Amino acid sequence: MAAKSEPIISVVPNDEGKEKFKNSENAAFYRRQIQGPNLEYRLLLDSLVLAEKGARLELLEDGTKTRLLLSLTPCKSDTVRIVIDEIRPIKTRYRVPDVLTGEPPSEQLRVESKTKDSVTLSWSSGRHQVRMWHFPFRLEVLCDQEVIVTFNSKDKLWFESLQNKPSQLEDDKNSLWRETFRNFEDIKANGPSSLGADFCLHGFQHVYGLPQHADRLRLRDTSDGEPYRLYNLDVFAADLYCRLGLYGSVPLIVAHKPDRTVGVFWLNASDTFINIQYSPSDPRDGETPPVKRRRLRPQTDAQTDVHWLSESGVIDCTILLGPAPQQLFRQYAELTGYQAMPPLFSLGYHQCRWNYNDEADVKAVDAGFDRHEIPYDVIWLDIEHTDGKRYFTWDPALFPKPAALQQHLEKKKRKMVVISDPHIKVDPDWPLYREARDGGHFVKDREGQIFRGTCWPGESSYLDFSCPETRAWYSRCHSFDKYKGSTASLFVWNDMNEPSVFNGPEQTMPKDAVHHGGWEHRELHNLYGFYQHMATADGLMSRSGGSERPFVLTRSFFAGSQRLGAIWTGDNVATWEYLKISLPMVLTLSLTGIAFCGADVGGFVKDPDPELLVRWYQAGALQPFFRGHSANDTKRREPWLFGEEVTAAIRTAIQQRYCLLPFWYTLFHFAHTAGLPPVRPLWVEFPREESTFTEDNQYMIGGALLACPVTEPGAQTVKVLLPGYDEIWYDISSAKTYKGGKSLSLPVNLDTVPVFQRGGSVVCRSTGSGTCTADYQKLPLDVTVALNSQASADGELYLDDGHSFQYRDKKAFSLRRFSMASGRLLCRSASEEGRFDCDTVVQSVSIMGVKSKPTTANVHVPGAKSVSASFEFLEACCKLKLNNLNVRVTMDWDIQIN
Repeated sequence: MAAKSEPIISVVPNDEGKEKFKNSENAAFYRRQIQGPNLEYRLLLDSLVLAEKGARLELLEDGTKTRLLLSLTPCKSDTVRIVIDEIRPIKTRYRVPDVLTGEPPSEQLRVESKTKDSVTLSWSSGRHQVRMWHFPFRLEVLCDQEVIVTFNSKDKLWFESLQNKPSQLEDDKNSLWRETFRNFEDIKANGPSSLGADFCLHGFQHVYGLPQHADRLRLRDTSDGEPYRLYNLDVFAADLYCRLGLYGSVPLIVAHKPDRTVGVFWLNASDTFINIQYSPSDPRDGETPPVKRRRLRPQTDAQTDVHWLSESGVIDCTILLGPAPQQLFRQYAELTGYQAMPPLFSLGYHQCRWNYNDEADVKAVDAGFDRHEIPYDVIWLDIEHTDGKRYFTWDPALFPKPAALQQHLEKKKRKMVVISDPHIKVDPDWPLYREARDGGHFVKDREGQIFRGTCWPGESSYLDFSCPETRAWYSRCHSFDKYKGSTASLFVWNDMNEPSVFNGPEQTMPKDAVHHGGWEHRELHNLYGFYQHMATADGLMSRSGGSERPFVLTRSFFAGSQRLGAIWTGDNVATWEYLKISLPMVLTLSLTGIAFCGADVGGFVKDPDPELLVRWYQAGALQPFFRGHSANDTKRREPWLFGEEVTAAIRTAIQQRYCLLPFWYTLFHFAHTAGLPPVRPLWVEFPREESTFTEDNQYMIGGALLACPVTEPGAQTVKVLLPGYDEIWYDISSAKTYKGGKSLSLPVNLDTVPVFQRGGSVVCRSTGSGTCTADYQKLPLDVTVALNSQASADGELYLDDGHSFQYRDKKAFSLRRFSMASGRLLCRSASEEGRFDCDTVVQSVSIMGVKSKPTTANVHVPGAKSVSASFEFLEACCKLKLNNLNVRVTMDWDIQIN
């Protein structure tokens, strides 16, 4: 939540917003680089040194005499890392720590050819090469002799060397050493230190990524407008289709064309702008809302130029070579980490409000879900639950018995989440404040004093999470003996951690504040929330002795945050436009590794009308993180407050989410082990179909389900693109069959949620009902088989205990594969490692696409006699349903249908 009570952060028109937050014209380092001049570097070919981990060469700029060291490292995962730093800086420049999970195994380079103008290096089988040109310096990455990416193709390489501080700063407040924005002055300890570089992506006309922006899936050409900005900011009710930064940043570009997907990861945590230029230019680029589709041009002459400009640090970028989307996801996960395996309860529905008033209010809302037979798993408390906005405390009047309240919920297998922000109330009488102050755990100002800013508690100091000792101390604050009133069923929400500073420049911390090691805040701003998330997740793991999976939601994030938990898209508004934009925002996060994500259902501020609320629940139930949330000045909106028709529609959406939990949990297993995002743009599954490349109103859930949430008011029909000319699609509600490779107009009413299952897939659902995930874990399964044109299908189901790390430490998991061909359905193990047993049974099997009624269906379990299964055949929709099977899902069995 943002600081709505402060006038400077109310919803403001564009002109005021531009004054509050910087655009590119307000950033001196951006102006310097754009105004030039372009610097022409020469590569000193005679300086080439081949080492065990790649190659090193020197770069020289004749005019400025700047000398740089280029390090080149190819990795076994088909990635190439380029690092450029000063050869002899007057002090060490900041390099982003803790984001990469380790040094990936490197390949040995060899000289393929060398002339007076260039050198070509190759690795592995010689399929991949890097060709570097002496002057002007270019670096080309080739695959199978084809140039895929060129680094510095337009001479945008820029590197400002660190300087010694002049004895007296110039009076000019916009000098290289000081900069003003509004009434804030930023004094740069090292002077100008910005850097930049450009990449040409050959043959590509579609690039994605760079969260977080309230924008479409395909990034737009920035030639005639603002660049995309990555600078984590508390932007309340952000303008839609805006390129200024929001709460989190992932500096990853993903480019796609029919035969290849590549990525560029720019590892820099300082203020960063990115310009994108499509060539030939596309008239659609300047359009904000989607426009009528037309046939896309051939991409043989296409290219996209991407120009990165950062305020500080070093150039540290990795080119991910794919070539398939799934390979690129794994390459990126190998760099920055795989999505954390969430506890099962966190995939259920979360109910949140700023704020539930007191313990009686919490119990009443909890009882309301039971009374209206709506399942849910977690109830959340915002800042008002604390004693005077002191985190790790409870308001003694409103929440006098917090442990008993959590135990009340835990008896129903439900959890509680409380908010914990990074600002600490300046209160010398509060032991936690004194501990942090005396332990040196606060960020300092440029004069060396503890930095103070304003946030929810009033005057506050901010914990320096970049310091390992501070993170360790903060982690210990979550222990049961220190966090009085907490229990094992209490989990945490990190908010306001951009960090939000109400009276700071751009409502955040001054760039010249000082962190552990003497680093300025400008160097690591975008890491601040990432580090709090890390410390909180560590704290929850430590309190259980490392045995239980944590759940932590964070608002601010960076590359690698996927290892730590979940994020949401921030303070949105109860309008149809915000509902619609949530889909590409979630897809963009998913493409860039942040798989556990979602948008506040219903909109955080303003009051949704009943139709919008229902449609948002239907859409939210089809996103990875599913939470209803509302601000304190909105009307109460628990699902049963809008009449029985609305209650019934919301109940159905939530129940269908719970029935699909086996499928969602399986998708998170593959996110955790293979880097595959649970929700995906259509083009990920249909990479050669250009009609999918700009589609952001519908998406895939895994490889099996296509979702097209209704996002227009009063909709009576929805246009759905069903890709794949040789595909068969089944409407999951009617089992009606559709051929792929075309669009259809689907009639809808308020209860309609267009979801289609792809022919050739198998999806497992829970059958029956319950009150939370713990109930659904015990329910039997229905296995839905959707036959393709060859009358075959396959799919997986992942099972473990849902809460511990035993799946990792003791291989206590089961991965099962269902395969159907020639009328025979097999259930077999899909992993030799897993050792997990449970009582879950398959109660029924539904098979869609059966052409004629069979005569027999026999179930065979090894070691037992075959038994005949009862079945019914629905001729109108070609659906066969086998009932009363009661076969254990962790055992091998098969069903023969004749």
